[in-house]
Amino acid sequence: MTATLFGCLVGFIAWFLVRYLVAGLYTVNQNERAVKTSFGRAERIGAAMTVDSPIAENFTEEEKELYNYPQLRVIQPGGPYFKWPWEEVHKVFIATQTIDMSVDPERPSANADGSFLEAVTKDQLNTGLKGQIRWHISQRNLYAYLFGIKSPITHVMAYFVSVLRERIANFEAPANAQQGDATALHNLAATAVTGISINDLRKNLSAINDHMDRECSVSAARYGIFLDASLITGIDPPVEVESALAAINTAYNQVSSDISLAQASADQKIVQSKRAVEIETLKAQAEVQPIVALAEQLLALKQSSAGALRAYVRNVRLKLFSEATRVITEGNSNG
Repeated sequence: MTATLFGCLVGFIAWFLVRYLVAGLYTVNQNERAVKTSFGRAERIGAAMTVDSPIAENFTEEEKELYNYPQLRVIQPGGPYFKWPWEEVHKVFIATQTIDMSVDPERPSANADGSFLEAVTKDQLNTGLKGQIRWHISQRNLYAYLFGIKSPITHVMAYFVSVLRERIANFEAPANAQQGDATALHNLAATAVTGISINDLRKNLSAINDHMDRECSVSAARYGIFLDASLITGIDPPVEVESALAAINTAYNQVSSDISLAQASADQKIVQSKRAVEIETLKAQAEVQPIVALAEQLLALKQSSAGALRAYVRNVRLKLFSEATRVITEGNSNG
């Protein structure tokens, strides 16, 4: 009986050691971060909150009230670490990940099985958007990711899609691209038609991506997920208007070609005119130069002595008289 009790005691101790001590050891990988909870309460960093962190600097006053989460003590890579039976370790994968912007985490069949995202333009065209989003979990706001929201990536995707659709619905080409000057019209007509929203969107994809990055910069403070970048790669028009749009673009491209030829011809004529003016100017300078030199010589003769200029004039007359076949002189009215 005593041996049985002793065996039970030894077995219980061995089970306890394996179950609660050895099993309490854990490690954290390089691409992971961890948060430990005790009876369901996460370890916090004093009274620090999300609004005290730099990630919340773009918050509005309303957002500061809605998304103000405690700052948690983050367990860095390494180990082994130890936890008690009443403690639980929550690990998150912090490496950058990529997701298609048309994917709905809750409904994989949505958006044509995740192949494209629909959005309506300002001229009521239902377009298909294609692209990707790069994201990673924010270490500064693990409370929001682990405990604040049931499905953070779903919230972030819904937030991103709503901002994107709002931008597509209200997008207008930059003001400097709508000016009436010939250069602006030529630059616009070179690739697409002005005033058609799909063409404006296609020509300004980089500006739209930059806008999305700015608008989604608060996602880390809201949901604990930081959007590294969004890359919209394609905007497709409805099938029923695609052929018509292609025909319009072709016509405008032809107009652009004609404009380019006209500008090239005009530029050539301008260059030729400038060259002709330069040539005539040089000719005039060449004709004037001997006269200017002669005047300088005559001035020097006049200054050298009183009779030098008269002697020079007399010699010039004699030379002219020797070469002339007929001389007409002023007659004397008294003669």
